[in-house]
Amino acid sequence: MSKLEIHQYSYMSDNYGVLLHAPSSGETACIDCGDAQASLAALQNTGWSLTEIWVTHHHADHTAGVMELKRETGATVIGPAPLSQNIDGLDETLNDGDTFVFAGLEVHTIHTPGHTKDMINFYLPDEKLLFTGDTLFTMGCGRLFECDANTMHESLAKLTALPPDTLVYSSHEYTLANVKFALSVDPQNAALLTRASHVEALRADGKPTVPSTLQEELDTNPFLRTTDKNIRELLDMRTADNADVFAEIRLRKDNF
Repeated sequence: MSKLEIHQYSYMSDNYGVLLHAPSSGETACIDCGDAQASLAALQNTGWSLTEIWVTHHHADHTAGVMELKRETGATVIGPAPLSQNIDGLDETLNDGDTFVFAGLEVHTIHTPGHTKDMINFYLPDEKLLFTGDTLFTMGCGRLFECDANTMHESLAKLTALPPDTLVYSSHEYTLANVKFALSVDPQNAALLTRASHVEALRADGKPTVPSTLQEELDTNPFLRTTDKNIRELLDMRTADNADVFAEIRLRKDNF
């Protein structure tokens, strides 16, 4: 049985924030904070008291509310070492492979440059939880703003090495657009066709498509399927390196 409770909430047009709460100790972490008022409202709704803020990367839709939330709650702010832009309010900085303890549980830092140079993911192996920021989305991945395609491909490989039943919490509701693109490069994938119908039904009911399992992403996310022969044939890249196939898929998504 999980030792943690999770409350996911939306803010801005398509962002998700997450509160992670340990009933046994009362500790609560907020993963990213682009809107302090949205995070404070989520805390009020749950009745939880914030103790930590975990930051995945420096983009404003993940950090704009950090200082206000810190002032209002006194929470400790943990985030990536400054490889891109500085993040105001950080009390502790993390690098790849660093670990810390939250509510008696080990949290692993996975550095996944690609979308930004400083992107980190938070992985709780005992709970099989992964918070990917803007690295891995439901059936998608982040745009390449500060690194090249090979770097992002290597970063995603770190995540796909985790147990397939890991629950993936990403930071945006991009799935309808992602599934439409996925079908354009992987139209013969039966698992993708089934999942597309499920996603459309969820969104029609106003329900989130996040989280997903890593296995679902391995089965349906084209950015994780660079070895698939059908995708390679469609791209006319039958013998290309996996990183080159990934780069072509990312380019096509950018222009989709």
